[in-house]
Amino acid sequence: MPPATPAPPAPVPMPVATAAPRHREPSWEQARALAHGAPRPSPARTVPLADAAGLTLAAALRTPHPLPAFDTAAMDGYAVSGPGPWRIRGAVRAGTVWEGVLGAGECVEISTGAQVPAGARAVLPVEVALPGDDGLVSGPVPLPGRHIRRAGEDAPAGGPLVPSGTRIGPALLGLAASCGLDALTVRPAPRVGVLITGDELDHAGPPGPGRVRDALGPALPALIAALGGELREVRHVGDRPAGSLAAAVHAARDTEVVAVTGSTSVGATDRLRRLLAESGARMVVDAVACRPGHPMLLAELPSGGWVVGLPGNPYAALVAAHTLLGPLVAGLCGRALGPLPHVPVTGSVRPAPGLTRLVPVTWDGAGATISTGHGAAFLRGAAVADALAAIPAHWTPGSPAPVLLTP
Repeated sequence: MPPATPAPPAPVPMPVATAAPRHREPSWEQARALAHGAPRPSPARTVPLADAAGLTLAAALRTPHPLPAFDTAAMDGYAVSGPGPWRIRGAVRAGTVWEGVLGAGECVEISTGAQVPAGARAVLPVEVALPGDDGLVSGPVPLPGRHIRRAGEDAPAGGPLVPSGTRIGPALLGLAASCGLDALTVRPAPRVGVLITGDELDHAGPPGPGRVRDALGPALPALIAALGGELREVRHVGDRPAGSLAAAVHAARDTEVVAVTGSTSVGATDRLRRLLAESGARMVVDAVACRPGHPMLLAELPSGGWVVGLPGNPYAALVAAHTLLGPLVAGLCGRALGPLPHVPVTGSVRPAPGLTRLVPVTWDGAGATISTGHGAAFLRGAAVADALAAIPAHWTPGSPAPVLLTP
């Protein structure tokens, strides 16, 4: 054969106006960060302790006085001064004060939590004390300061106890009360509306021929609450007429976030992206390089509200909610999106080149095992899982992967 000769250079085409190339899809980690960083935190407000559970601190929790506020007995026994035996001068119980001053060789009977009187060096536990009929108590001489919680040893006055951005749970409420606080400055839970799309869905009982039971209508309210949102409504929107979804999205007035299930792909009845483009929405995340849940999206409406598009398949929607809705809610609350722990993951799953696979896992000692039953439409694996593992393309069984705790 004759040697190949280079082809003549092609003529340089004149530039023409073309549509902008499709953006490169963010990774799963990038999508979470984009969703978290997109909103500004909601304005803060002050609420009573009784109304603060589940909300987020908008300012660091500080104690106005030392904790403990006074020297406190850590055990039942005798507050003693000097070496024994000690003459009993009186008794002091929690909630009362003994007004005298102890001198060497003197003591008062004291209860746990009671204020230690002036002059006391330590508390002699009742278990080792030997009271006599002569009004004296003997026992081993305790070291100075023994069994006394000193004023301010837990926290000085004005010291920060809990940082801003912390979600408020039972322990934080108790801590605030122990500081003498009756109210907290918080960021409210974002209000979330849910639109369930699809003409094929039945909403009660076994599904009919060619139909499927709606799994996301029952699942999303609990998930939204666990993520820190406040559910406002769940509405079912048919695929027809064509403008139904757009009307429902724009009619959601009492919400910061609208979560739409289904209608995120490119099928004939998938209209979410089209209506967002027509309304001038700003696309923050337009699909994610992961499986399942790839067509998920996040957009900001011109009104300032947020739309999260979740795929219609239940497990894919669950993955998308943890990828975009959870971080968006955290951003609105002013909560940080902390780094995910990495643990060894075992089990069988095929890594996807260039994609992150999200699989349900259960704890197995120091690592995690992949649960079976995690197809895009099947919730069996997620129902028994402790976490979701984000399996990278280079993963091999037993190697570490980031895990996201799930409610």
